[in-house]
Amino acid sequence: MVFGWGESQDAHDQVYNQGGGYDNPDNQAKFSHELVAGGAAFEGFKLYEDHQRKEGNVVNHAFAKELLAGFVGGEVDKLAETKGMNAYDRERAHHQAKENSSHMYDEHYVRGQNADQYDPNQYDAPQQFQGGYGGQGRY
Repeated sequence: MVFGWGESQDAHDQVYNQGGGYDNPDNQAKFSHELVAGGAAFEGFKLYEDHQRKEGNVVNHAFAKELLAGFVGGEVDKLAETKGMNAYDRERAHHQAKENSSHMYDEHYVRGQNADQYDPNQYDAPQQFQGGYGGQGRY
């Protein structure tokens, strides 16, 4: 199942804010690969957005998705370490997180804004990232 924006944002909150995560590295709570994938896709997308907007680079959609996959994959790796995932679930989470982030990218930029490329100077970031996420001070 591919997570969209709402499911990924909910998963992010559960994995990063309610289950320990970076705030409590001793927490070894077990999360499903789907939940980790959703949270990592959301967090990785936000990190990607912040990076690209700071750089101001215009890139085609295929390259944007490759960069996004790198950010998302890094988040899966961090969560796999802090959440005690086994290698099999980690690989499943990697695959699912990349699908989720690609779906979210298409939903926002390709279908949502009819963008012909990723241009941080022309198109707004997803509304879920504007004004900070959930009042948590993370963004």
